[in-house]
Amino acid sequence: MSAHPSDSILIVDFGSQVTQLIARRVREAGVYSEISPFSMAEEAFERLQPRGVILSGSPASVLDEDSPRAPDCVFESGVPVLGICYGQQTMMAQLGGAVQLGDSGEFGRAFISIDDRCELFDGLWTESETHQVWMSHGDKVTALAEGFRVVATSEGAPYAVIADDTRRYYGMQFHPEVVHTPDGGRLIANFARHVCGLAGDWSMAEFRDAKIAEIREQVGDGRVICGLSGGVDSAVAAVLIHEAIGDQLTCVFVDHGLMRAGEAEQVVGLFRNSYNIPLVHVQAETLFLNGLKGVTDPEAKRKFIGKTFIDVFEEEAKKIGGAEFLAQGTLYPDVIESVSFTGGPSVTIKSHHNVGGLPERMNMKLVEPLRELFKDEVRALGQELGLPKAFVGRHPFPGPGLAIRIPGEVSKDRCDILRKADSIYLAEIRNAGLYDAIWQAFAVLLPVRTVGVMGDGRTYDHVLALRAVTSTDGMTAEIYPFPSEFLARVATRIVNEVRGVNRVVYDYTSKPPGTIEWE
Repeated sequence: MSAHPSDSILIVDFGSQVTQLIARRVREAGVYSEISPFSMAEEAFERLQPRGVILSGSPASVLDEDSPRAPDCVFESGVPVLGICYGQQTMMAQLGGAVQLGDSGEFGRAFISIDDRCELFDGLWTESETHQVWMSHGDKVTALAEGFRVVATSEGAPYAVIADDTRRYYGMQFHPEVVHTPDGGRLIANFARHVCGLAGDWSMAEFRDAKIAEIREQVGDGRVICGLSGGVDSAVAAVLIHEAIGDQLTCVFVDHGLMRAGEAEQVVGLFRNSYNIPLVHVQAETLFLNGLKGVTDPEAKRKFIGKTFIDVFEEEAKKIGGAEFLAQGTLYPDVIESVSFTGGPSVTIKSHHNVGGLPERMNMKLVEPLRELFKDEVRALGQELGLPKAFVGRHPFPGPGLAIRIPGEVSKDRCDILRKADSIYLAEIRNAGLYDAIWQAFAVLLPVRTVGVMGDGRTYDHVLALRAVTSTDGMTAEIYPFPSEFLARVATRIVNEVRGVNRVVYDYTSKPPGTIEWE
């Protein structure tokens, strides 16, 4: 960000899949944070002038040739430093300690013993206590750099937590940022608040103000088109950008025929009637469904939809007299599943239609004000911007829409079947008062037909799967434990009211190993 609070934490990213969770925990402590890849961290440090630095984990090994390192300026600056997992290991390697490959790794739940007092533990842990943490490492520290002492140990990590009180350097072999370390958020808060001395008064209102200033600086007098997908993310992005630049923004809502029931009307009504934001409503169902004929591979679907979105945006930009910028509601979970957020070596899970930049032929730059946020943070920002609670609280809906909830070929008939079934499912969830307790719920129309009996006749129709999960940030998820009578009631309604479905099943898979969406 170009506009940032003076009191902040810089997070140096070495390619971990959960680096953004560190930023999340820092923000939850009321402190502003930014992530920078290790290759650009020196520049970020000079720009941000942080009050503290956190070094992330990594899939790399400190022992590998050319493995990533923290810039020297971090250790020369005099600011407090917290190293997490790989961050602890590179701290030792760079400051004179030693790291070696462990005989066996330490993965999953572990317990550490608190051996000595430490400022990180203030008001939280005391000597002789044992606490649960989450480990995920193969290498381990075997000798400390000068000035460090051991303050906690585990069976597999004799240097589980280390401290240099004089320089205010700390290292943890475990991951405090993940929910599986129950006190991890408070440990990170202690680093930000007690060790770094930050007030903890940063808020979503500050984020809003900083982003508005950044958008104005980036856009200048230019024109922006924003792609509305119908979901919360793009809506919040649009309202934020409109607050920053007013009528320089035109929203483009591409109605691709892959929306939930009544969603197109809701989106158009909100933006035209409530916010008076210039909106172009593009009827593109035929274009998208024709292009999806015969396409069954999930990645091919996503890439076709992403490319076609860009084509439509490009055409609409020309119609309105040209636009220099394309705005999108890209979130961090989208980015980390598609590509590394900071260019590091994290693994691609699946591509997202709104991630990966723009074709070279387009003379447009991206504006993505939500790219660093998780879903619940976007909801908080939406409330800060005054969006209706009923709209902000809607379950996530993917940009590719129903196309990735129909494994196999997508057609209008299948979309219509799924739309109706999904509407019944969500209505029953609302009727039961469960909507806000669930992170995301939806139906999936399977490319499977089964034999059934309806009346005195034989049927051979589709199988419909129901999915509902609880989550905080979309990075992990657990299934929602519906009572059996609820599922039976939903299944009965769907089979009775939706022609083409004769069997309903419920998906009991958590994330991981599954993703929330099926494709």
